[in-house]
Amino acid sequence: MGRVDGKVALVTGAASGIGRGAAVALAAEGAKVVVTDVDEAGLKETVDIIVKAGGTASAHTQDVTSEERWKEIVAATKDEFGALHILVNNAGIGIGTSIFEMSYEDWQRQQRINVDGVFFGVKHGIPLMAASGGGSVINLSSIAGLQGAPGLAGYCATKGAVRLFSKAVALECAQAQMNVRVNSVHPGIIDTAIWQKIPQGGTSALSSNIIQPGANTIDAHAIATAGAPLGYAGIPADIAAGIVFLASDESRYITGSELVIDGGMTAR
Repeated sequence: MGRVDGKVALVTGAASGIGRGAAVALAAEGAKVVVTDVDEAGLKETVDIIVKAGGTASAHTQDVTSEERWKEIVAATKDEFGALHILVNNAGIGIGTSIFEMSYEDWQRQQRINVDGVFFGVKHGIPLMAASGGGSVINLSSIAGLQGAPGLAGYCATKGAVRLFSKAVALECAQAQMNVRVNSVHPGIIDTAIWQKIPQGGTSALSSNIIQPGANTIDAHAIATAGAPLGYAGIPADIAAGIVFLASDESRYITGSELVIDGGMTAR
């Protein structure tokens, strides 16, 4: 019997990386999984992986910044599976540039995806979770939500917001006796495609050992080697294991907390 057997999970940003890892792990532990992303081809791959392993999954394209689309996704989840017990707000972007050179458009776009997307997920997902008997919300923050980093001030602002938002919503759910727990997960350097998607604007304040000469992407392994006490980057399965724990009844007494999975980077 799986650790989340019989539960229904919704995972955003599930076309790749941590989102895909979480969806696959939850399905392997018995959950029926709804996966969403703007990347339709990546979503199909995620569903194929789950189905080939004997799991159950359905895919829906979703821009998490659209409140109307959130309403549709939650309604579709109820129509397909009749309930919602696990919500993983994972969709996010990272824009690395000096705050003094960051455009307002980039600032707003990152806020809309990383913060507004979580807000909409909580606002529209939790009522269905409460009506389903309760469950667990896992919001993806970052170690950038715990400590600052030059060149990532805008990103840190969004991930710090997710951390405290999660705590406040956890207390609100507890006060209302919804039987819904809310926690945040804080990955360190995880080897995913997000590092290749971080646009570098202007003269980034990011350290030169992160941006390789002649490259326009960030080397996750270089960061981890230099900064993580364990000396290597994590993989999506490392974060997925923590997500499954928080989604399961094993964590029944944990709410309003943060789970840091960072190879020791914040231990100093």
